[in-house]
Amino acid sequence: MTLAMGLWIAMQALTLVGVINYRRNLPSDRKQEAPDGVVVILSLRDDWDGGADLIARLKGQDASFRLMLATSGHCPEADALAAREPDWVQVVHAGVADDEGQKVHKLRAAIRALRPDDRWLVFIDADIEPPARLVGRLLFPLVRGKAEIATGYRLLMPAPGAVLALVGAVEMQLATLPRFASATMPWGGAMAMARDVADRLDLDAAMAGRLSDDMAMGLAGWRAKLRLRPVRDLLVASPLDGEGASAIGFAVRQYRHIVTNSMGMWQLATMVVATQALGWLWALVWGGWMAVAVGYGAAWGRALVRRSIIAAVVEPDQAVAVRRSLWWDMVAPFAVTWTHLAVQIAAACSSRIRWGGWDYRVRRGRVVRMARVGHTGQNPAGN
Repeated sequence: MTLAMGLWIAMQALTLVGVINYRRNLPSDRKQEAPDGVVVILSLRDDWDGGADLIARLKGQDASFRLMLATSGHCPEADALAAREPDWVQVVHAGVADDEGQKVHKLRAAIRALRPDDRWLVFIDADIEPPARLVGRLLFPLVRGKAEIATGYRLLMPAPGAVLALVGAVEMQLATLPRFASATMPWGGAMAMARDVADRLDLDAAMAGRLSDDMAMGLAGWRAKLRLRPVRDLLVASPLDGEGASAIGFAVRQYRHIVTNSMGMWQLATMVVATQALGWLWALVWGGWMAVAVGYGAAWGRALVRRSIIAAVVEPDQAVAVRRSLWWDMVAPFAVTWTHLAVQIAAACSSRIRWGGWDYRVRRGRVVRMARVGHTGQNPAGN
């Protein structure tokens, strides 16, 4: 029992130190770059509503850029925006894929449509609420020669609802992990690279036949031994709403992208979460009140540090929604860990991914079969 308690204390201390480390490494200066030749690439569904808030936020960016909207076919709102602002907006009509993810298909078309003077590529998702520093912060490590690929990470803003907050809490565990260049995968919702890096990776070919755009880019970057740099203060707010079942499905889908692209990465992540999940089981069933107190003490400590992180990286109105996820770590931290493990296990039980109006079968990251479906529910990734 003494040995088990010692291991439990050490485990909880490590989780707390990890979140503290993330907070300590948040940059205070948040330097930006605004070079010429920046293009922001945004993949859209054809039923896009025009994203008034997103467009307003993009216009408020500290760095200037040209906006490229990648659609499948006829997207009235995208075409209307380009007609109103032809000097700023370009629309690319990719058509419908038959052997790869529709988002990948649109991004590949956008890459082929780049202009000779497009020197810096920034990829974003349609559902984010980006801060004014987004583009400039992503470009800073690239322009200064500190990395070849820069990335932010998603910070979910759950709408009211226990299940939505629970999924947000699971994602919060990932968002506030210490990030190192050797163990970072880019997030397609906020990612940037130089044009010559994209050419070096041959992104068009690297993504061909794939379902996940960011996994394809990240794995290509790893194979090429490129430096992937996480911009720690770019935890980008992204709404999470809809039914609880669709939110759980979203979480499973994110891990299924990992399973179908890199089983080793999934195994490592699952082993870490499983260790914590088994630790909580021991604490609640056999460990006694002291073990439970240790677990709750560490959970409350992590929640307080995460609250500080949230306040430092997102706008006050966004922080109100993000903080809903913290209640789970305060009230039932074991439920967050067990849900996280359940999501990981469910992800490995199938190679089927339903996303953005399509039903995909994936093997080793490649689409082997796809069919259109009538309704997919929530689509947080903006495919």
